[in-house]
Amino acid sequence: MNRADPSSVQVVAVGASHALEVTGLGKRVPLPAGELTILDDVGFTIERGDAVAIVGASGSGKSTLLALMAGLDVPSRGRVVLEGEPMSTLDEDGRARVRGEKVGFVFQSFQLLPSLTALENVMLPLELRGDADAETPARAILSQVGLGERLGHYPRQLSGGEQQRVALARAFVTRPSLLFADEPTGNLDTRTGQAIIELLFDLNAAAGTTLVLVTHDEHLAQRCNRMLRLDGGRLVPA
Repeated sequence: MNRADPSSVQVVAVGASHALEVTGLGKRVPLPAGELTILDDVGFTIERGDAVAIVGASGSGKSTLLALMAGLDVPSRGRVVLEGEPMSTLDEDGRARVRGEKVGFVFQSFQLLPSLTALENVMLPLELRGDADAETPARAILSQVGLGERLGHYPRQLSGGEQQRVALARAFVTRPSLLFADEPTGNLDTRTGQAIIELLFDLNAAAGTTLVLVTHDEHLAQRCNRMLRLDGGRLVPA
């Protein structure tokens, strides 16, 4: 495995075309007793089609880093360039546009809309970006993840593993260039979680998507071909 050496990932090649470029990234939040540093001078690049795990203990800054990379939050300093788009300098509408065009998400908590069926949840991102036919690809990918007979079921009628399959289908249906997965098996039992991971990697390989996987599970992280480790908001040897 090609695990990341922080000394080698701090330099971003000028003019290179990467899936992600993170340079000098810092995040601080004000507290009554003073500023809290969550991330400090984090930098690395991720190539297109790569599968990278971001690991570290709880509170090490993993989820904050993911939020900054995806443009869900803005850094205190530094920059993020996602598929050539300067996420850290775009306004909220600009970041939302990039996410809609290029990014898929899978979360620990599934984040399905409870008032929509499985099919409607998967159709939603296609409808939001204005696709003329959202239903056909949504039906196809739900069949691909083994839920072809559950299209009309609501999230409350599905098991945790089935809900995460819907979430995977929703993430991949837009054919994103980059997929962020934040503890995707955190709410699942071991057997169900393993099945979801196999499905995630199968879908990712078939789509050729760049995968960034945030996890505390070292075994899961080793499924990726590269690992970045955070400790106290800084990159350390993996």
